[in-house]
Amino acid sequence: MLEDPRSIIAREPMHSRQVLAIAIATALNALDGFDVLSISFASPGIAAQWGIDRAALGVVLSMELIGMAIGAFLLGALADRMGRRPTILACLAIMASGMGVASLATGVVMLSSLRLFTGLGIGGMLAATNAIVAECSNARRRNLSVAIMAGGYPMGAIVGGSIASALLAATGRWQTIFEFGAIASAVFIPLVLWFVPETIAFLCLRQPVSALDRINRTMVRQGRRPLAELPPLAEPPSRPNLTELFRPGIAAVTVALTIAYFAHIMTFYFLMKWIPKVVVDMGFPPASAGGVLVWANVGGATGSIVISLLTQRFGVRQLIIGAMVGGGVAVASFGQDLATLGQLSLAAAIAGFFTNGATAGLYAVFAQSFPTRLRAGGTGLVIGIGRGGAALGPIVAGLLFAAGWPLHWVAPLMACGTLAAAITLALRPAPEPQTA
Repeated sequence: MLEDPRSIIAREPMHSRQVLAIAIATALNALDGFDVLSISFASPGIAAQWGIDRAALGVVLSMELIGMAIGAFLLGALADRMGRRPTILACLAIMASGMGVASLATGVVMLSSLRLFTGLGIGGMLAATNAIVAECSNARRRNLSVAIMAGGYPMGAIVGGSIASALLAATGRWQTIFEFGAIASAVFIPLVLWFVPETIAFLCLRQPVSALDRINRTMVRQGRRPLAELPPLAEPPSRPNLTELFRPGIAAVTVALTIAYFAHIMTFYFLMKWIPKVVVDMGFPPASAGGVLVWANVGGATGSIVISLLTQRFGVRQLIIGAMVGGGVAVASFGQDLATLGQLSLAAAIAGFFTNGATAGLYAVFAQSFPTRLRAGGTGLVIGIGRGGAALGPIVAGLLFAAGWPLHWVAPLMACGTLAAAITLALRPAPEPQTA
């Protein structure tokens, strides 16, 4: 009897080729982490060179987040129609060109437009890589793999941020940050072409022309026997329709995840976008301010790893709720009587630990909550709408700062988002896990 290759992958130990694909997806998420926060590292220099105030800077800081919302929604849906791999390649092309031209920006409007364009690629990338990791993993390691992939985001900010701080110290030009991001994005294009095939789950579901040959190439490279024929379709292939996400049985999960992600990510990006400018305004140099943001992401990477390991022993939803409560307290504390770089770095690391740990856990929930035909689109919808919160966080904080609110008032108010997310998840029943 013909066994579905998706069942084989879910049951058997993971091959090195699967691990390599997941590692590249994790590195792509790290690239996303650097690309998103590149504007944060550059913001003190931009504000000084162009003489813009905090309210206007808050808008600039949010533009790629708006682009991410659009990109996650549109390109996430495209990944469910055209495939995960071509979507990732398209996103890399967008990111490389957007970052490269941003280094040539001559004003706020031009830079904002380019950051919006770059955000399209970043948002689509996250939806597609989340689907690839879920579909390349076996059932036992799926939550762990997705959480590790999410941990790539702060790792990208750590490594990229360290490079950005060195570039700023060496050149004094904020443009070099975007130049580095463009080169890094372009380097990943051949890596994806060579080492990341289309997922077997997608090919079995959609069964495009040459699907059997493509599946068998991947199966053989993974040390598995090729198929004699494609597994039968449960139903005729159709275009994924995102209205299915709001049908009975899955609508409540879709809505709850969207609300939780929106509220939590609003707090997360307030912290990540404003740390460098807040630290510079305290009288520290831009390179030191970038170092504090790096420590926030060191904490974030550690939180992702800890959550990843704990998902092997505890329910992921309970872990997320606990991390969100800790994150709310930590973000609120960030604005309270911190005077030295050491104190600021420690507070930022603790806040990053809890907030990014919760984000990593959320991505694991996305992967297990949506079926294959809707996985990238469902993740893209949640991220797309949720990124409205990501864009709103820096803007609201910028308006509050411009109105004269001190940090020790703004931080507790912005921390309420992640606390509201914890309450939302606590009030909803756990979603039924989906197969790959």
